[in-house]
Amino acid sequence: MISINRPAARAAVPSSWFKASFSSNAASCVEVRFDGAVVHIRDSKYGRDPANDPEREPIITIPCDQWERFLDQVTGQAGTRANGALDVETTADGTTILRATKTDLQLTFTADEWNAFLGGVRAHEFTHPASVILTT
Repeated sequence: MISINRPAARAAVPSSWFKASFSSNAASCVEVRFDGAVVHIRDSKYGRDPANDPEREPIITIPCDQWERFLDQVTGQAGTRANGALDVETTADGTTILRATKTDLQLTFTADEWNAFLGGVRAHEFTHPASVILTT
């Protein structure tokens, strides 16, 4: 049996950038990469524009424990400021702005991009590997 536990951050093997299985192959999307005890978040639209400098790509980095609280927050399992690292704002047109509270760095996603991400969150595709504990 696999149970999802939300322990303090522990190191995990770094992953490659990935997106929700709910995102189409051609779609821009929320991309995530696990790197030890931190999680990196970026918007794939940035890399698709050849005019953008890869060295200046906006990437939000937060600790694993705050990431897990963020996932609880966006699925309604925790309050709107439960994670302390990320603010989420959805505008009237459905755009979602993800803002790092410490740096004010923000990423902007369309309604379709954000909904694909939420589908992946609900399917546990974004659960940090250090948070999954195998039990018998």
